[in-house]
Amino acid sequence: MRWGKLLLFAGGVLFGTAGIKVLSSRDAKKVYTHCTAAVLRAKDAIVDQATVLQENCSDIYEEAKQINEKRAEAEDDRIIESTEEA
Repeated sequence: MRWGKLLLFAGGVLFGTAGIKVLSSRDAKKVYTHCTAAVLRAKDAIVDQATVLQENCSDIYEEAKQINEKRAEAEDDRIIESTEEA
């Protein structure tokens, strides 16, 4: 039983050492570079979409303010007309 645990530990160390070598290889670095480039492209696309959304929200807000101002003016005119009739 002790030998089994010892062999399992030694196998883990060997696998870990080999894994580190594989992860630090030139091919792995190319993969990391391409993945990072893809993430940066995605980030730029998201920022562009967020900018468009923010601009649309600003436009909607301004139009809503104008609608409310026109409604308030119409309400004021209605009140003035009803008091002049009375």
